Amino acid sequence: MKNYLNNLSREFRDLIAKASDISAKVNMPAYLVGGFVRDLMLGEKNLDLDIVVEGDGIRFAEELAAALGAGLIRHVRFGTATILIGVDSKIDIATSRREHYPKPAALPLVQKGGLKDDLARRDFSINAMAISINKTSFGELIDFFGGPADLSRKKIRVLHSRSFIDDPTRVLRAVRFEQRYAFGIEPLTRKYLREAQEINMLQKVQPQRLREELILLLKEKSPAKNIRRLQQLVGFGFIHRGLKLGSKSCSLLAEAGRQIAWFEKSFPEYRKLDNWLIYFMAFLDGASAIAVNSICKKFVFRKSEEKRISSYKKINAALVNELSRKVVRPDRVYSLLSPLSFEAIILLRARHKNSLFRKHIARFLQAYNGMRIYVSGKDLHSLGLEPGPYYKQLFAKVLKAKLNGQVKTAQEELEMIKRLIQDK
Repeated sequence: MKNYLNNLSREFRDLIAKASDISAKVNMPAYLVGGFVRDLMLGEKNLDLDIVVEGDGIRFAEELAAALGAGLIRHVRFGTATILIGVDSKIDIATSRREHYPKPAALPLVQKGGLKDDLARRDFSINAMAISINKTSFGELIDFFGGPADLSRKKIRVLHSRSFIDDPTRVLRAVRFEQRYAFGIEPLTRKYLREAQEINMLQKVQPQRLREELILLLKEKSPAKNIRRLQQLVGFGFIHRGLKLGSKSCSLLAEAGRQIAWFEKSFPEYRKLDNWLIYFMAFLDGASAIAVNSICKKFVFRKSEEKRISSYKKINAALVNELSRKVVRPDRVYSLLSPLSFEAIILLRARHKNSLFRKHIARFLQAYNGMRIYVSGKDLHSLGLEPGPYYKQLFAKVLKAKLNGQVKTAQEELEMIKRLIQDK
């Protein structure tokens, strides 16, 4: 494993060396674990280090953060901490622990344990390996569950027969890892998964936990493949009864990916899209507004997420028909699209391939979105107008004129205001 570690960037080698020094200083054995080890062996990029400490993970993290001059977030209740390294990477540090599930699908009870206990609580063999960073055994691979063999065989395998009973969210993670690495779910693991599905284990999980796993699934590079595979294995009854992925939804998911790419290339200066939300809305495209509202409430989405999802479902044919005309006034395009989120607009563009419709959306994003007028309340007050609702009416008329190219400069806006006041 030393060769794998030597192939890391200088920055990561230095981080691991410092962690090794802290391990010796505080006399606490420490190990690289989980996804970092998996991706290291697969040659995949992973900017997050996971370290398990036999001892006191928070104290270890405090020492390491001080040595690195980095920020630290403590999670005292769980015996874990996160060290923030720059913008894109972090170090997660945990006290080694064992877990016990008091009942199926419940959150586990946790107590301190050794490294083997910690690895035994993990989901799949490929995520249950460790690399020692202790001075006397630095670089030694520790594997109790056949992880390297499963990596070579490209297999997703659980560690025991009750894995999906204890934590049914592992079903979604099995799909995520299988599709990400083009692996296959090992036959016995598939059998355990089917048995868990037969007794509806996913329906017994807290919806918030399922929501987080669904979001991770949709944040992968190929969310459409993940959704199709999930339907093959367990269906979507745990999300909403009767929910299915038809051919139209599959096509929309694919086109959504193309439109996301178009937006990112065309408007790099705009805020980054919540791509997962676009895919989620595409996935729910065939569901009724009532069903979508029920799903949002069940999974307790954030208000901003729920608002964007529901606003897309409220878009009617009249909007689409109007924006499919050859000539639409700019102020009308603005009034139709400005209330919508970028996510809803991009999915609209994916759903409707009419060239005129797409042209109006592109024009909105290029020229109309974010358009502002120069005149302010201070200008109106200087003209003798007292603050009130009339301000808003005047601003709306000036913005409409500006969108339609009737006024351009601050002086022209002010002259228009004066005319409107005189004509009142």
